[in-house]
Amino acid sequence: MIEGHGAETINGVKHLMSPGTFTFVLPYQVHELFTDPGSTLVLYNCMFSMDLLMEPGADEGLSGLFNEINPLPPFVQLGPHEQIRMVKLLEDMFEEYLGDESWRRTMLQVKLKEILVRFDRVRQTGQQQRTEAAYPMPKLTSIWPIIHYIHRNYQEELSLSELAEQFSMSVSRISEVIKQTTGQSFVYFLHDLRLRHACSLLASTDMSVAEIALEVGYGSYKTFSRIFREIKGVVPKDYRKQKRDDSTSLRHSIKQG
Repeated sequence: MIEGHGAETINGVKHLMSPGTFTFVLPYQVHELFTDPGSTLVLYNCMFSMDLLMEPGADEGLSGLFNEINPLPPFVQLGPHEQIRMVKLLEDMFEEYLGDESWRRTMLQVKLKEILVRFDRVRQTGQQQRTEAAYPMPKLTSIWPIIHYIHRNYQEELSLSELAEQFSMSVSRISEVIKQTTGQSFVYFLHDLRLRHACSLLASTDMSVAEIALEVGYGSYKTFSRIFREIKGVVPKDYRKQKRDDSTSLRHSIKQG
């Protein structure tokens, strides 16, 4: 958070927000924001694929951000020095996002990884927050492999029966687990993942709508357009135009500023 005061709830637990509050919310956690009367919240909101957290490497990617054995609170209150550093990183990443230079995607990933690592360092060393160590975190032991599998395969034809076979569970049980964890039915959760990817491609590439439909897992252009309009309220082409108009206006404002 950059300016303002308010509160947020994560999985039903509420905590206060002020400048310097940094929150890391997993896609299947229920998250709500509340603004104090007379205040306006100004914050950076960054959404990214969970694949970023699961890249192979010496440290097993960034999967340590969700520790099943010793879960930490999903938020921290940054001190003045760390807040200045974090804001600068976010501003740099946002500027890179608005640009179109070579290596743009790589630069965005590098900056985002540094932001997440710095957040976790503060969280791990911020022993003053141990009073909130009982903050209820999702039980990932059984659900995480399922959620990760969906994230890895949502671009393919994916069904509950396939998931049930993959994880040796009944269709009804795996459907219940997904609903309890994400707050969404399997079908809606699948559509949500696909449309998040589609929105990113519409805003940042010149791929045709038909190509994007295939890329995110829809075999039919008509089906993709129908579902996109039902959930987003606009057709894909209009969404692309709206985002590009917004981006152009933002670039113009930044240059003038």
